[in-house]
Amino acid sequence: MQAKIVSYKKLADDVLAMLQRDYQVVQFDGVDAGNRAAFMAQLKDAVGLIGASLKIDAEILDQAPQLKAISTISVGVDQFDPADLRRRGIVLLNTPDVLTETTADTGFALILAAARRVVELADYVKQGRWTHSIGEDCFGSDVHGKTLGIIGMGRIGSAIARRAALGFGMRVLYNNRKPDLAAEAAYAARFTPLGQLLQDADFVCITVPLTPLTRGMIGKAELAQMRSSAILVNISRGSIIDEAALIEALQSGRLRAAGLDVFEREPLPADSPLLRLPNVVALPHIGSATHETRKRMAICAAQNLLDALSGKPTPNVANRA
Repeated sequence: MQAKIVSYKKLADDVLAMLQRDYQVVQFDGVDAGNRAAFMAQLKDAVGLIGASLKIDAEILDQAPQLKAISTISVGVDQFDPADLRRRGIVLLNTPDVLTETTADTGFALILAAARRVVELADYVKQGRWTHSIGEDCFGSDVHGKTLGIIGMGRIGSAIARRAALGFGMRVLYNNRKPDLAAEAAYAARFTPLGQLLQDADFVCITVPLTPLTRGMIGKAELAQMRSSAILVNISRGSIIDEAALIEALQSGRLRAAGLDVFEREPLPADSPLLRLPNVVALPHIGSATHETRKRMAICAAQNLLDALSGKPTPNVANRA
């Protein structure tokens, strides 16, 4: 009898076929209150898990005593406790690289959309309000030649720096755990303390992973250091920003605008003040959401799982000691 893999996200037929060559696969199209009990029941003899957008906590893991590997169809691993997985002898795998360029596209789209008020003014036209030549009330701000501050110079941060420096002639500042000499050489990026970056940047883009150290790292004090003309973009995780402080800064005019693909609660609650602010571009967490990239991510995750379960080395282990 074949060993079992449980998928907690619906997989494309060809990706599913990759796994079914060697394993029995039980597939769920997401896990919610209606099917959670059935999902938990399938875990007792599962050796592998694959999926996305589900918090894999101790309650789930306790039901999976034979589990050897979990492959998440994402680069972020904030839905897991990597240390707990190590203690249990479970390998955690993720999908870096394949989503870098697409997520950087999303980040730069938010920079442009917030600066040029694209969503707000597209609605202005659709509402029939464009009845005469526009005036200053419809003006935005330039992106080219401005200063971009990047918080987190990893793969995605570096891809955004490339777009900014080489495509838009922007000055690039960055804050990171350590200097990135390659980015400095290629894009003239300058390693900058966080406070100085916030003070000097016209645009601040957040690309750090969510960890205990980065949770809430942009709060009221940090927002107060930014220029009132600045624009904040977040394509990482919503909890990196104190959302209440951000709303206050945007409502008061302390901050010009924000482009947000991620939020403290997702989906964004219908009563969120962010939905009523014209200076906010809000997206439904689409960072890597293109047909091409999501397909590559799923294939990568499936191959990661197959490699881990067969003992082959893989560079995509996210919970190394």
